[in-house]
Amino acid sequence: MIYPQVLKAGFVFGGSGGTGVLVVRDKKTNDWSQPAFYTLGSVTFGLQIGGEAAQVVVMAMSQKAVDSLLTSSLKLGGDMSVAAGPVGAGAKGNVTADFISFAKSKGLYAGVNLEGSSVNVRDKLNQAYYGKAVTPVDILVNKEVSSKRSAELLAALKKATK
Repeated sequence: MIYPQVLKAGFVFGGSGGTGVLVVRDKKTNDWSQPAFYTLGSVTFGLQIGGEAAQVVVMAMSQKAVDSLLTSSLKLGGDMSVAAGPVGAGAKGNVTADFISFAKSKGLYAGVNLEGSSVNVRDKLNQAYYGKAVTPVDILVNKEVSSKRSAELLAALKKATK
């Protein structure tokens, strides 16, 4: 999952949110799927202050994790575990989290992470992008739709994962 911008803000009460895409790599061909649109958000309460904008990549580490994203919503940390990455050069390779997140942030914020966030399908964005109502299963599994507009994204992903 790629979220180009996730905004966070908080002062006792807080929240975060952003829209991104999910692309899935085929194990047999190493080709990437067309993108399916999702939103990421959370509401928080506690000792927190500040604001930040982040670019976030969330990697699904198992087929179970990918399958959980094919439904309309998922709670990270509630339904599936999430860990922050990278873990470091000397880290063990047996990370058991369902998802691993990477973020590049700007701003000053103390408080929230992706734990407890909700991930939801953006049906209207998927429909607008593909010109008809489609589900994540239609896009990612059955490969019923495609768009030339995703060529640049898919080329960048292919280059990065050679």
